[in-house]
Amino acid sequence: MMSISVHLDELLAARGMTLSQLANEVGITVVNLSVLKNGRAKAIRFSTLSRLCEVLECQPGDLLRHQPSRETPRRRTR
Repeated sequence: MMSISVHLDELLAARGMTLSQLANEVGITVVNLSVLKNGRAKAIRFSTLSRLCEVLECQPGDLLRHQPSRETPRRRTR
């Protein structure tokens, strides 16, 4: 199983923004942004990701990072 981590705290701190300011500029609720920030989101719309990157002046890879699991990958059988 893979894991995607969200690095919103670092980006907000570097830009001197609050979660409320970002939510307002992106056009989503603070609650939804908090769910994303705390790693509880199951998905994110490309339009939301795009808007976050526009406001934070970053790339998706600056915001989201893939952390592979430590499990041994299973081989596919045909």
